[in-house]
Amino acid sequence: MGSLTIGAFARAARLSPKALRLYDELGLLRPARVDPDSGYRLYEPSQLAQARLVAWLRRLGMPLAHIRVVCSLSPADAAREVAAYWARVEADTAARRDLAAFLIDQLSGEGDEHMTLGIRYATRSDIGRIRASNDDSVYAGARLLAVADGFGGDGRGAPASAAVIEALRPLDAGVPAGDLLSALDEAVHSADAALRELARSDPATEGFGSTLTAMLWSGSRLGFVHIGDCRAYVLRDGELFQITHDHTHVQSLVDEGRLSREEAASHPQRSLLLRALDGGGVAADLKLRDARPGDRYLLCSDGLSAIVSGQAILGTLTAVADPDEAVQRLVDLANEAGGPDNITCVVADVTG
Repeated sequence: MGSLTIGAFARAARLSPKALRLYDELGLLRPARVDPDSGYRLYEPSQLAQARLVAWLRRLGMPLAHIRVVCSLSPADAAREVAAYWARVEADTAARRDLAAFLIDQLSGEGDEHMTLGIRYATRSDIGRIRASNDDSVYAGARLLAVADGFGGDGRGAPASAAVIEALRPLDAGVPAGDLLSALDEAVHSADAALRELARSDPATEGFGSTLTAMLWSGSRLGFVHIGDCRAYVLRDGELFQITHDHTHVQSLVDEGRLSREEAASHPQRSLLLRALDGGGVAADLKLRDARPGDRYLLCSDGLSAIVSGQAILGTLTAVADPDEAVQRLVDLANEAGGPDNITCVVADVTG
């Protein structure tokens, strides 16, 4: 088979000539040659495979700039890149599904805003056995629980995490159920602005920042905000579920299938953050949940979750009924494992 005109090639590739012209302009799929007299674009049959790949990727919803990257890779690397892209799409879809369910309940009047749940909680923050200072900050109140882990070295993380917690503190005064996510989002923007102002007023704080995981509730609704590698868990019906998703380089490798969870646990770069609050305006994850009496929530810094196994955390939360005793036991477990980082925990039991 000889060269194909743009029309013939479009029919064979199941693309429109208009799409082919666009892909040519963007450098995604250049014609094999252009007739010097007529100006017609001519394609070789061997280009059909790439044309179909571009079409399939477009059907996935992949942006053209990302498609250009995939097309430049070897088949094996391209497969991994597509898997990584789809993992991100599914995570985003799951987050939007939760939000859609919440909005449907609110708009249809099915959400039970009149059922009020309470909490019984305890907190503990410990310097650990290696660090010279504690860069974690924590807050626990009737409606707000929050853990922040500052970074920056030389003790600069402590003012960063403290500023983040201070920006969220007003939420404990109460927020209507329908405003949970917007209130958390605004508080995160305020926290980021506070860090930006702190860096502007004190050059010594350059390069500092903080992670954040917080929950806020109204009635029986819980709103979560998360950025970084602190975590939130819920113990429900004897099973422990991690609610948050780490924003770390190693977690991205796990999501893409390039690393197993066992390999991630001992990876030398497991603390390398991809997202954190540092005054740069990065977006946080927002999520809604329904609370139930009997639920037990744990918020913690990575000084616990990176050192103590999920099985040990489950065993402690299941066996130790008193929240104050539970947080102390969790801190002890981290220190018994070497305590290489600051350890901060909040345990909260939902009551009727």
